[in-house]
Amino acid sequence: MLTSGRYLVLPAMANTKSAAKRARQSAKRTLRNRSVITGLRTMQKGVHSTQAHSADQIRLLTSAIDKAAKRGIIHRNAARRRKERLNKALAGTKRVG
Repeated sequence: MLTSGRYLVLPAMANTKSAAKRARQSAKRTLRNRSVITGLRTMQKGVHSTQAHSADQIRLLTSAIDKAAKRGIIHRNAARRRKERLNKALAGTKRVG
């Protein structure tokens, strides 16, 4: 069973053993992937909230984005776009500061 916000999402009733197993696997993967996405979002908020973007924070976030893309949790083009925005922000702070 999964929760989506306030609502409980029940998996559809499987007709075969293999479909039931796939539903269980899918539920586990969804929970695991959601925790990774939540962690990425938290890290991004931490980087964006500070005015002076530290290179270490951005390096850690870039690494986490790469790992998520490698494992298929986020799309590789989305990962590329996020990293490009981070690098642009880092370059802007270097130029100003």
